[in-house]
This record gives sequence, structure tokens and C-alpha cells, in this order.
Amino acid sequence: MADRYSPAKRSEIMSHVRNRDTEAEIRVRSLLHRLGYRFRLQRRDLPGRPDIVLSRYKAVIFVHGCFWHQHFGCSKATLPDRNKEWWAAKLTRNVERDRENLEALQNVGWRVATVWECDLKNPRAVISSLAQILPDLKERI
Repeated sequence: MADRYSPAKRSEIMSHVRNRDTEAEIRVRSLLHRLGYRFRLQRRDLPGRPDIVLSRYKAVIFVHGCFWHQHFGCSKATLPDRNKEWWAAKLTRNVERDRENLEALQNVGWRVATVWECDLKNPRAVISSLAQILPDLKERI
């Protein structure tokens, strides 16, 4: 099915989709900062350019949107009704790329956590997922 927008209009719409400093990223960064952690953002020299890098702990955090990274079982991880084949290919490739980046980081000794957009409704769940890669997190709470 053809796109209802012209290529120029579609480009304009998609240019407004943020790929950094999203609300979810800012909430996770704020939580970490309140707990006393200091970190870097999107180091280009690491596979997948993780959203948050805690070099001191050799840990990285990806903050994923449920739609864009197809969070399994989440109600936000649906395919749009229009142009389903294109979206399916795009979103499937995003998931594959996430898996490749996760493996590449783990192979060079980094600990990796993924925080999903929908998990931010429950900060305790986020903290417990981050505790897996940050050994002193429980002491800071």
C-alpha cells in the first residue's frame, strides 16, 4: 500500500522522531544521577553506541522504545496497519541489530542492561534490572 504522504512530508515527519535524549533516556539518567552514578552518553567507540556508559563498572545501558525495538509481549510493540511489509522488515532488523550489539559488547567484557520504555512505570523494576550490572546499586538505595 502506498504511503499517504509525499516523500518530502514523510521525511519531515520522521525527522521529528528522536533518537537520543528521549523522555525514557532522561528518566533513566536522572535516576542514575540521583543514586550518585556518573556516566557518559553514547560512546561512539562501543558497538551499538549505548545510551548510557558507566566505564568505571564496565557496564552499559540501552534505553529502548517498545515500538522501535519490538519489546516482546508489550502492547506498544505492534506493526502499523499501513505498509506492513516495510515496517516488519525495518523493525525485525532493529531487533537483530540489538542482538548483535549485545553479543559484541558481552564478548569484549561489558555488562549490558536494557531498560524498556514501559518498565519506567515501575522504578523498582528498573532498579532491579540495573542491579544486575551495577554491583553496588543496592548499597546506594
